[in-house]
Amino acid sequence: MAPFRVGIDSYCLNPLRMDPFAVLAWVHAAAGEGVQFSEVHPSPERPLDAGMLRELAAAARERGMYLEWGGGQHVPFDTTTWTPKDLAGLNRKAAEEASVLGARVVRSCSGGFFRWHDDAPPTEELLDDMARALEPQRAVFEDLGVTLALELHFEFTTFELARLFAKVGAEPGGWLGVCLDTFNVLPLLEDPVLATERVLPWVVATHVKDGVASLDADGLLTFPTAVGEGSIDLQGILERLATLPHLVHLSVEDHGGSFRTPFFDTGFRARFPDLGAEDLTRLVASAQRDAARVARGEVRITDRADWPGLCQKRTQRDLTSLRGLVAALDGQAS
Repeated sequence: MAPFRVGIDSYCLNPLRMDPFAVLAWVHAAAGEGVQFSEVHPSPERPLDAGMLRELAAAARERGMYLEWGGGQHVPFDTTTWTPKDLAGLNRKAAEEASVLGARVVRSCSGGFFRWHDDAPPTEELLDDMARALEPQRAVFEDLGVTLALELHFEFTTFELARLFAKVGAEPGGWLGVCLDTFNVLPLLEDPVLATERVLPWVVATHVKDGVASLDADGLLTFPTAVGEGSIDLQGILERLATLPHLVHLSVEDHGGSFRTPFFDTGFRARFPDLGAEDLTRLVASAQRDAARVARGEVRITDRADWPGLCQKRTQRDLTSLRGLVAALDGQAS
């Protein structure tokens, strides 16, 4: 049996601004097995405090569901102005909340698309700044038994996160890990399966998201699709995750929108010095196939403005499809 439970990231339903108990109930009714909370919309009757967190933990236990938490950050700057920001208080609060919940993972997200903007600091400088900011926080996470899971979120490639972990002397299974977003590596020009392999020992949480990468005259167009309708080799990724010695939950994250990468701009491409021939070859081959699918109208961008009306139905479809992938993997193993 593959060591997986299938749930969602709350971002799927974020436009509905459901309180955490309503999200949990929705996922349980949809036969999901857990929630990673990226955003929390507490009701006036149940403000976000230790009492509410204990209630939420009890509600999850009653349903046999996993919980993962959000609120972590790893870039020590306000990324709109690039002025310094103290992360210690933010991360301590998130880790303490996770500990009350009984969650072992805090997802960390700090923005993204830095190298798309000329005013952003060079990536290697950011990695050094992150190492200096995060290393003193090690004891907080270790004492609480919580892992800060850095999401692959249009910020840093898997090559770069590996260098960050080396800078702070972190080891797999410890206080730092990765939230593997299976789609977000595409705008950063990484092949999803190869990216998974590079950070595999560090993966402690996921955002399972299918999608399309299409090459056209304007560069690389990427956008999410429902699970099973894109071109990401999710089965191959699950096969690799199944080899891990620790349990990893599969949390669907789906949303509307699209992203542009100026693929044909050689100056921009130079900002990805680790990009190798194998990633590039796989990405281009897939993007050419996807361009034909887009041209035929087989896959389409979901407008963000339409997502609130679509999110429940599509998230339900995502859960069903992902459970099917897990069942197929279980069948191979039996």
